[in-house]
Amino acid sequence: MRLREAGYALGALPAGPLNAITDVAGVRVGQVTLIEGERTRTGATAILPHGGNLFRDKVPAGLFVANGYGKLAGVSQLEELGEIETPILLSNTLAVGRGVQAVVDWTLRQPGNESLTSVNAVVGETNDGGLNDIRAERPSREELLRAIESAAEGPVVEGCVGAGTGTIAFGWKGGIGTSSRVLPQSLGGWRVGALVQTNFGGLLQIGGVRVGEALGQFYLKDRLDAQAENRADGSVMMVIATDAPLSDRNIRRLAARGAAGLARTGAAMSNGSGDYAIAFSTHPDVRRTPKRRKAVTSYPEISNDQASPVFLAAIEAAEEAIVNSLFAATTTTGFDAATGKPRTIQALLREEAMTLLLK
Repeated sequence: MRLREAGYALGALPAGPLNAITDVAGVRVGQVTLIEGERTRTGATAILPHGGNLFRDKVPAGLFVANGYGKLAGVSQLEELGEIETPILLSNTLAVGRGVQAVVDWTLRQPGNESLTSVNAVVGETNDGGLNDIRAERPSREELLRAIESAAEGPVVEGCVGAGTGTIAFGWKGGIGTSSRVLPQSLGGWRVGALVQTNFGGLLQIGGVRVGEALGQFYLKDRLDAQAENRADGSVMMVIATDAPLSDRNIRRLAARGAAGLARTGAAMSNGSGDYAIAFSTHPDVRRTPKRRKAVTSYPEISNDQASPVFLAAIEAAEEAIVNSLFAATTTTGFDAATGKPRTIQALLREEAMTLLLK
């Protein structure tokens, strides 16, 4: 169940038909979910900005870091060049190296890339070791590659899937979530979509309602109770896509709005959390194609003032995607890699949460 299916709509702007990042035309998502035995609860999620050759037709992109306790491969090239030339791959912390290998493998195999000698792979992570034997080297390189190869347009499965299979958020089961917004034609008609991998702590708020506090589960409950399940450390990866023609400067500003959506949900953004937002534009006229890279050229771009509604759309989409990751997740028993013992994380108490929201 998603938040809207339960009867509650966040924000002022309408969602797209799928209420997913794939409402932005051309964006593809692929996932591999690994639930095996008592110890494996992990996976991978791949986001492709378009279905063509990403290395040849790069998309303008931007990055915002709310807190940098994370392992994001490709970050320096993304910030320096303001573009993405590969799929964005999400998985667990110890899989980042294998993820880079998978992204490079996939990129080198694409028709037209036979002479490539350098690839800037973008691979993000959160640590699912609370429910997964993270030292077991899963997903494998081949499984990570399969997530990329399976990417498709259409609905996106949420909850305990892909890179969110073993994650925990606000003390409840986290996961993959997605949402979108469509601006009216009077504001450009642009679409914005977000996909998140949630694995962090705080005091859950939905539409300003302090759900976590009301349900008795939140960071710093009982004055730093060391036994509380809801620790603040963790991470979140947010990917934001739009079809609005933006420069990489304004796309970086768009990425920063992901952090505003994160804040709306009550995230603690603690010292030990890796909170990242990557944004990109899919508009065909802003792609960095081989022809444009060899000539003095210009790109269309909406003005700073016209970008404001797009920014709001990103805030709302990121916020709802985070909540959807919780609503779609299910109670999960796995393996706590730190203690070496089984562990069960309950799903959000949806009925109780909805009672609070619909008062």
